[in-house]
Formats: sequence, C-alpha cells, structure tokens
Amino acid sequence: MYLADYHLHSRVSPDAGDSMIALAEAAAAAGLDEICFTDHVEPIVWASTDLRGPYDWSVLTQEFTAAQEALGGRIKLRLGIELGDACWNFAHTEKLLANAPPFDFIIGSVHMLSKRYNGLDLYYFDPKTEEEAYDGIADYLGQVKIMAEWGKFDVLGHLTLPLRYLNENRGWNLSMDRFAGEITNIFAILSRKGIGIELNTNRGNTPLPDGKWLRLYKDLAAEPIVTLGTDAHSAKFVGCAVRERQALLRECGFRRFCTFDQRVPVWHSL
Repeated sequence: MYLADYHLHSRVSPDAGDSMIALAEAAAAAGLDEICFTDHVEPIVWASTDLRGPYDWSVLTQEFTAAQEALGGRIKLRLGIELGDACWNFAHTEKLLANAPPFDFIIGSVHMLSKRYNGLDLYYFDPKTEEEAYDGIADYLGQVKIMAEWGKFDVLGHLTLPLRYLNENRGWNLSMDRFAGEITNIFAILSRKGIGIELNTNRGNTPLPDGKWLRLYKDLAAEPIVTLGTDAHSAKFVGCAVRERQALLRECGFRRFCTFDQRVPVWHSL
C-alpha cells in the first residue's frame, strides 16, 4: 500500500504553525511514502477581501529546501500550493502566479462565499435557519463552479467543505443531497478539463466528499483522478485516516489514486 498525504499546511500558511521539517518528520514516523506541502495562496489578503501584493515565494522555497536537506531520502517530498478563492479575481491570481516557482501540484479550492455575502469565510458562516444554511451552500457551489470553469489547477479540494463547519462546528445535520444537479455539473466540467478531485480525510472526521459523491464522480469522469489529503495544519494530523480513506475509495469502486510530479499524475494501485 502506497501512502501519501497531499494536503499539508506548514507555518508558511497564516493559519498553521509547524515547519515543513516537522511535518515531514511526522509523515516519516507515520509510515507515509510521500507528502506534498500545499500552503495557502490566495489573491486576497488573509481575512479580508483586499487584493494582496506580490507573493514572497522565497519563504516557501527556503522552507521546502530545508525539509529536503533534513529528510534526505527518507520520504518523497513534493512542493505544491492550495490556491484558494482564485475566483475572487482571476486576473490578479494569474499575475501573482506569474513569478511562482515550479510546482508539483496545485489544489484549487473555495473557502469564501460570494460578494453577495461580502466574501464571508465559511468558517464564520453562522446561519440561523436551515434554509439560510442551504442558501449559503448554494452560493458556495456557485463559486466552485466558477473556479472549475477557470480550471488552472490539478484537483478540486474538499468539495463538500461547508459541511465541515455547519455540521461539525455548528451542530447542523445537513447534506448536499439537494444539490446533486449542481455537483454533477461541476464534476462534468472537471472531467472535461482533465481536472481531478481531492478526497479530503478531514483529519478523521466525515470525508469531504463522502462515498455518495465519490461514486458519482467515478461514474461521470472519463478518467477519475483522485488524491488523498488530510488538510493537516499541524504535525499532529499528518497522515490521519489516509489508510481508511484508501479503503473508502476501494469500496466506491476506485482501483487507483494519484500523486503528482511536475503537475503530471502518477498512479498508485489501491
């Protein structure tokens, strides 16, 4: 069994604190074969809707080089990013990326609701009724569709992310079932563009997306591309539930999953 964690945040991300060395050491200790660092990159200033200035890529590359030197050949290390909320301003996003180093992997993701909600981060979305909650999910999926149509990334991250915050943090018992049409459309766009999806292990909580949507994706995609990532923001969660989520993929009929090398899929049997 080949074990890889393709969604990790180091202290380069504004919401994480451990070094890439610490994350890599934790991965090696957990018996992983490969990891990819995917620190946050957005076209806007963190916790605002203001466009950010030029990105200092040297912070990212120096951290990665240090991890490579410290871990040697003990574990395969890849450099990627989580490109969040590019749909807020695609032109500015592309300008930021123009001077970026070469990446092995890019996750495309959405964390913010649209301008209708003033760019509210899903973490802070606190609906008072179930219909308000579903209105927010619909808005989120609209942003995801826009992101998918742009398509300058390798996999779509944590498709059902609103459920992490609404169910786990705020105590709702919601599903994405009423949005099957929207999700089908998103999967069709991704498949047409050769973009995959992430199975986010959600640090051992409800997988994002869960089995229902994984099966739908498998049935719709011409060539299903799936990566596995924990979304760990500390060394504690590196590799969490990766083995269990590989089993889930097998249950859903998948026979392989992906890692990436210079933005090209590398296949591994499940």
